[in-house]
Amino acid sequence: MMEAKPNPTKRRILDAANALFYEEGIRAVSVDAVAAKAGLTKRTLYYHFASKDELITGYLQSRDQPNLALFAQWFTEAEGNVADKTAAMFDHLARNAQHPKWKGCGFLRTMAELANMPGHPAVAVGATHKKKFEAWLAAQFAEAGLAASDPLARSVSLLMEGAFCTLLMHRDPDYAQAAGDAARSLVAQAVLQD
Repeated sequence: MMEAKPNPTKRRILDAANALFYEEGIRAVSVDAVAAKAGLTKRTLYYHFASKDELITGYLQSRDQPNLALFAQWFTEAEGNVADKTAAMFDHLARNAQHPKWKGCGFLRTMAELANMPGHPAVAVGATHKKKFEAWLAAQFAEAGLAASDPLARSVSLLMEGAFCTLLMHRDPDYAQAAGDAARSLVAQAVLQD
């Protein structure tokens, strides 16, 4: 089931929020700044999003499917076996992290800013997104015939999250490459065991 596309005004607001929240962080950006970037009044923004918390939640929801689709594309287009395809996602992450505008994972950064608010709806959206990635990965491993697809997906997901965090700290793509090598080894070992 596909989600309904937001109306054009809501899309403008979300595009502005995406640009500003990703660039500067959710706490640093005011609702006024998002409205100005969208070319709308604050009143119009509040018509579509009742609060900044709702806007933050909408921001993460708007990133969910595009981010998952990007990982699926990286995996699907990679050559080789399932272990190679898994490592390819880390290779792409390493390349993306070298771009000057790369600011890490928007989900992790937002969840970190809301760490003292575990009941915030955006935290739930972020956690759900990460679970979707893990479930998608488990499905890829199961499709490849790996019996222990769920625990394997969890391990690779942990490596991915560690790569995101370490890249953000050090800006060194070698960390993503190291995580990708570890993921390849885990998946290759699972292939041999089946």
